Amino acid sequence: MTELIDAAQAVLRANDRGGYTVPTDRLYPFQWNWDSAFVALGWATFDEDRAWREIERLLEGQWDDGMVPHIVFHVPSDDYFPGPDVWGTKHRPATSGVTQPPVLATVVRRLFDATGAAERAAALYPKLLAWHRWWAKARDPQGTGLVAILHPWESGMDNSPAWDLALARVPMSGVTPIRRRDTRHIGADMRPQDDEYRRYIALVDLFRTLRWEPEAMWAHTPFKVADVGINAMLHRAETDLLALAGGFGQPGDEDEIALRLERRRQAMPGLWNEAAGLFEPFDLIAQAPVPVATSAGFLPLFAGLVDTRQARRMAAEIERWAEAVRYLVPSLSPRDPRFDAKRYWRGPVWAIVNRMIAEGLADYGQDALATRIHGHTQALVRRGGFAEYFDPTTGEGLGGERFSWTAATALSWAAP
Repeated sequence: MTELIDAAQAVLRANDRGGYTVPTDRLYPFQWNWDSAFVALGWATFDEDRAWREIERLLEGQWDDGMVPHIVFHVPSDDYFPGPDVWGTKHRPATSGVTQPPVLATVVRRLFDATGAAERAAALYPKLLAWHRWWAKARDPQGTGLVAILHPWESGMDNSPAWDLALARVPMSGVTPIRRRDTRHIGADMRPQDDEYRRYIALVDLFRTLRWEPEAMWAHTPFKVADVGINAMLHRAETDLLALAGGFGQPGDEDEIALRLERRRQAMPGLWNEAAGLFEPFDLIAQAPVPVATSAGFLPLFAGLVDTRQARRMAAEIERWAEAVRYLVPSLSPRDPRFDAKRYWRGPVWAIVNRMIAEGLADYGQDALATRIHGHTQALVRRGGFAEYFDPTTGEGLGGERFSWTAATALSWAAP
């Protein structure tokens, strides 16, 4: 165990760029939103000041309207496309124009509980509140209780089959030519395909012409999906923000947050699929559920958004998946014909998602399965190293090597 901890710490130190951590060298040379949130938990196991600094550097990219972008371009690099020139946002430092899963409040609460650094938590609290208000205003303007993503990148699960139907509506003509850098660093069989990338960039081009105005983006996007993962992680983060509001908030903050929580509690049952044993996304343009079984469908466990019967049903479904793979939890049901054990979010196991699912299962008393998922994650790291993700059938490490949030997960999950 000591050897693994030393190796994981070395990964974070090697990927440190002066107060922020790149996910891995060359492949992802900037600061990514939800990566940095989880990486902060890894830093906290051996350098508390550096953990707080990770979040503070990320929030240098926060927009005036509260949005926290998915990438902050602190320094130039030609190793990644699309760079700041394609995004065309006006923020300094340069940033992307879309966001990523809102896990920051959960991480800040954990850092505060672990370190007691009230001054730093107090400084971050209003920025977290502003981001959550942005989610409610920009991505749920009708107040339904469910927020939407307007780009697959916002989900953090870029090429998930959950987006196939909605992404097919996005035209590929007349877009900025793609200049892929990712496939120079790792095999194309592990990455999204070119047509998917063209549609990703088509959405960026559209939003840039709309000057990144949230109302215009909401009105004109051909891609608008109530993502299970985003809503689950936001709900958990709202719960943690509510706890922070008790110590650092202004009068009325707690009532505001509690109202958003209640709206989501009322709305989430509409995404439950009893036959599938998990939650499914909802396409807000097609006005139809998206029939897909992904690992994100289990994240409402992490959010505390299920009842005990649903938790048992979800545990049984995970056990059913385990009959077809060696390691849990694949990012797509192994029985789905689109399952691909090597291609990014279409099959591989991701350590950070495993951690959230396992925590949720434990919260509902499904301790044996939670422990099993933890054990599988440890085994994958031992077999495949601190890889970006893992083949659920062989345990092979895939994607980027010496990956920061995989190392951080190993550190923070091992911590008492």
